[in-house]
Amino acid sequence: MSDSTWKICSTCKTPIEFGADHYLCSVSTCNRARMGLYFCSVPCWDAHVPMMRHRDAWAEPARAPSRAEWEAEEAKREAAESEERREEAAPKRRIVGAESDDVPKEVLVVVSKLKAYVRARSGMNTSDGVTGPLSDHLRRICDRAIQNAARDGRKTILDRDIPKPE
Repeated sequence: MSDSTWKICSTCKTPIEFGADHYLCSVSTCNRARMGLYFCSVPCWDAHVPMMRHRDAWAEPARAPSRAEWEAEEAKREAAESEERREEAAPKRRIVGAESDDVPKEVLVVVSKLKAYVRARSGMNTSDGVTGPLSDHLRRICDRAIQNAARDGRKTILDRDIPKPE
């Protein structure tokens, strides 16, 4: 590739220069960043249609960016990828036992199993209002178990970390 080449035609491998006219496929899967199909002419675009089994497609005319535009776009993309890698590599720290907005506050018990247990054990019915306080109680038990495991330097909660019933 020469210094004036932006991309290469996906069919005939002819260089597409910076600022030159070229064609893109109208099908979205051909325009994804990873796929990146570029064509120097309509006949080159037309050659890929049977291979890709498009039902309804057309060649969309486009103009390649200038060298300066391309370099600025590449620098922005590389900076974004670098930031993503840095965020992925940085360990996500949580303070154990602290309340957080991202902790789910949904029901923690299987309501049908709870109702079946209460009915089998006592013959009583169970109100739907029981699940909220019971879930809150389970969260407090889990928070204590988390603190016990953290105190012992572990990242796994074991049965011995769960506090005994009072």
